[in-house]
Amino acid sequence: MRAERWHVRRHEALDALRLSAGAVALTALSACGGITLNPDPVLPRPLLQPLPSVVGLVLPNELRNFVHQEKRWGVEWRIALGPGHVHLLRDVFKDSFRQVQEFNDLAAARAGSGLKAVFEPLIDQYSFITDRDTGGRYDAVTIRYRINVYTPQGEKVDTLTLTGYGSALARGMSNGKPLERATLAAMRDAAAKFLVQFPQQPAGQQLAREEPLSVQSGVDTAANVLIEAVPIEEAGAQEEAAAPPTPPPAAAPGAVPAKPPASPADPPKPPGA
Repeated sequence: MRAERWHVRRHEALDALRLSAGAVALTALSACGGITLNPDPVLPRPLLQPLPSVVGLVLPNELRNFVHQEKRWGVEWRIALGPGHVHLLRDVFKDSFRQVQEFNDLAAARAGSGLKAVFEPLIDQYSFITDRDTGGRYDAVTIRYRINVYTPQGEKVDTLTLTGYGSALARGMSNGKPLERATLAAMRDAAAKFLVQFPQQPAGQQLAREEPLSVQSGVDTAANVLIEAVPIEEAGAQEEAAAPPTPPPAAAPGAVPAKPPASPADPPKPPGA
C-alpha cells in the first residue's frame, strides 16, 4: 500500500511540476509580447502518378496573407499560415497534375490557355490547444480547408472540403515549438488526403481522361464533396507514436459554411475532456 501511495503522489507531483513550469513559461512569453509562428512544411515527394491534365491554381490574397491571432492564457499567439501554405499548395498541385499554371485571382485564370480545370484553395478555420490546456502533455491543431473547383471559363463546378489534424508532444517549458510542429503535421495530413483521395473523385476521374470540367460535371455530386480519412502517419515518426488520438472528424459536408466564420471556432478539445 505504501508503494502504491508513493507512486500516486509521485505522479501528482510531476503533473503539478509540469503545470507550474508551463505557467512560468507563459508568464515569460507574455512579458516578451507573445509568440509568432511561421510554419513552412516540406512535403516529401509522393509515389503517385500525376494526372495528365493542365490545371489552373488560384492563390488569392486571402490565402497568401492568412494570419490567425488569438490570446490564450494571457499570451498573444500569431500564426502566419499564408506563406507556408503557398509553398505547400504549389508542391501538392505540382505533384497532382502534369502542369499547373498559377494565378492571383479567378479573373486572371479565365484568361489562361489549355486549362482543364481551375482550383481555388482557401483556409476556412484554424484552431488549436496548447500544452497548458492538456496539462503539459501535448499541443494539437485542426485546419479546415475549402477548395473551390471551376471550369476553365470560371464557372463553379464543386467545392471540396477537407480537414487536417496534427499533434506534437510537449517537452519542457513551452516556447511555441510544439504548436508549430502540430501545425506542420496538420498541413501535411491535409496534403496527403488530397493527393490520395482527389483522383478518386468524379472531377479527378474526368481530369485523368484529360477532359475539361463543365458545369454538368458537378450535377451528380453533392454541393460539397468531403475528402476525409484517418490521418496518415509518417514512417519513422516515433515521437508521434505516443501522441494522443486525433480530434474527431469534421461535420458532414452540408454543415461546412460557404464562407469563413466571422469569429474563431472553439479549439479542439483534448481526448477524454
